[in-house]
Amino acid sequence: MRGADTRGRGFDGEGRGGVIGDQDGWMTTSFANSGGLLDVPALRSMWSRLRNLPPAGPAVMSHKDLTPPNILVQGERIVGILDAGGFGPADPALDLVCTWHLLDHDSRDLVRTRLGIGRDEWLRGAAWAFVQAMGVVWYYHRTNPTMAEFGRTTLQRLIDDPVIPR
Repeated sequence: MRGADTRGRGFDGEGRGGVIGDQDGWMTTSFANSGGLLDVPALRSMWSRLRNLPPAGPAVMSHKDLTPPNILVQGERIVGILDAGGFGPADPALDLVCTWHLLDHDSRDLVRTRLGIGRDEWLRGAAWAFVQAMGVVWYYHRTNPTMAEFGRTTLQRLIDDPVIPR
């Protein structure tokens, strides 16, 4: 998807994909709704560091929502991507959220190494996964426990990863 031409366009300001710190309003809502569900003080501390990462360079074309429900897997291979309605220019790191949502530490490390992802882009990918996961837990807590659990799993991967600033 990154190979598609942006035609000179940048991030349009809708949803995820611009400057990570611009997600503060959403994160305030997520923290407020996550009391009793998550360790909000620890996660708020993590956010205070992730939100200040250096911005991305030029935008690339991105799916903008590479979460498990939108990725079709057969065996150990991705065979399809769903829900590309938000496809547009965004931070290149936004495509990395799927590594945090789907893969264990060793598999994520392999992906990072093979793609040659630098530290700042890798951490921005983690930050975008954090933004998604925080919202998924409280939003789906009662209506879709499976979705809420995928958010919890992603947050735990972020907490457990030694490269993520606390």
